[in-house]
Amino acid sequence: MNERTGHGSVVFATVGLLLVSSACAIGPKYRRPEGPASTAFKEELPAGWKEAQPNDGALRGRWWEVFADPGLDALEAQVSISNQNVLAADAQSRAARAAVRVTRAGQFPTVSTVPSATRSGTGGASGIRVYEIPIDVSYQADVWGSIRRSVAANAAIAQASAADLENARLLYQADLAADYFQLQGLDAERRLVAATVQSYEQYVQLTQDRFQGGVVSMGDVALAQTQLETTRAQLADLGIPRAQFEHAIAVLTGKPPSAWSQPEAPTQSAPPPVLVDLPSTLLERRPDIAAAERQVAAANEQVGVARAAFYPFLSFGGSVGSRAGAVVDLLTVPTRLWSVGAQLTETLFDAGKRRAQVRLTQAAYEATVANYRQTVLTGFQQVEDGLAELRILSQEAEIVDRAVTAAQQSLDISTTQYRGGLANYLQVITAQTSLLQNQRSAVDLLTRRQVATVSLIQALGGGWNASQLPSRDSLR
Repeated sequence: MNERTGHGSVVFATVGLLLVSSACAIGPKYRRPEGPASTAFKEELPAGWKEAQPNDGALRGRWWEVFADPGLDALEAQVSISNQNVLAADAQSRAARAAVRVTRAGQFPTVSTVPSATRSGTGGASGIRVYEIPIDVSYQADVWGSIRRSVAANAAIAQASAADLENARLLYQADLAADYFQLQGLDAERRLVAATVQSYEQYVQLTQDRFQGGVVSMGDVALAQTQLETTRAQLADLGIPRAQFEHAIAVLTGKPPSAWSQPEAPTQSAPPPVLVDLPSTLLERRPDIAAAERQVAAANEQVGVARAAFYPFLSFGGSVGSRAGAVVDLLTVPTRLWSVGAQLTETLFDAGKRRAQVRLTQAAYEATVANYRQTVLTGFQQVEDGLAELRILSQEAEIVDRAVTAAQQSLDISTTQYRGGLANYLQVITAQTSLLQNQRSAVDLLTRRQVATVSLIQALGGGWNASQLPSRDSLR
């Protein structure tokens, strides 16, 4: 067998070995870990709500549109494109995608060249010129699947990063909606307190008229004036949280606080009913759960990478090029050079490093499984918390509404009795205080119900679905 035939045999044998070994992959096959399961939520749905059926128009993407508030719609549209935390998460997601391509490059040969021109000689000789253009090729055969598992691990991390991006987007969208409805609640409370101030001004005038008529003492005027000024102070104090919520909303939409302000909301609407999916769908609907599951998949691949280190590494190298004394001769056949070779590397002693690495990756995998299950449990908890909060707040709102009606009746009676001289002004003050407290409680409860609805929608995943994660093929 001549040299050329021997070289061809080596090449074919190498290709055959690679084809056979490409099916090998050391390490555990990934299976999605079993998480806590529940067939139904413990808490009852609030009145007017229902479980989503397969054909129902459940939450989809722009979840805030269920509130039918154009002002909120306009603000939410700015979160994805202007919120700096979302933009940071987007950059991290793009970096994770790039990392997949970096790792995948290890599955292909590396080709390099270092052209050179040298001149050498001795004594007074003119010297010899040598021109060389080598092309070197190196390749590590992925016999045990180490590179493939690294690619798969980075792909899973990229998918987890994409889910983290959606989770960040949902978080800041929900924060903005919660701040928006609290701002609306403050406006409703300001209108209520402002109307109360006007009412108290009339009461001050009433006591002054009765004092000038000699019916009551100056003490009644002082009591009425105290009640008025105290309520004016409460009205002024509401400006502080309103300004703070305005500033928070501006920052959430990527603006400096000085660049945005919100006109006073004319009304405060009731929260809309929301379709609630079954617990089994929660695993696919929450981006944080999807991210935790993808982290488990990545950790599983790392176990395989660590186990593959126990087996020898097979690498190939070769070069082809041309060497000549003149540039024009570089392309002629007699000046061409080539070489090819294979190298098998096996670690004989590492003081237990590889075994420790396997234990490390196995422990990391078990930690990600525990984190995944805890994330699922937290998801169930947050939905149950949201349902319970809305149910109890709805009941509480009915009670407070009745209390407002009773307090108004009490004030009307006390006022009539005071005008007729049958009651002192302290009774009027007491009735006024009770009415305002209950009215403010009613406004606060409506605000809390709006915010609780936002929190429940967030706990349900905001209409996102794991099917929206990028596929492994799209990451290559």
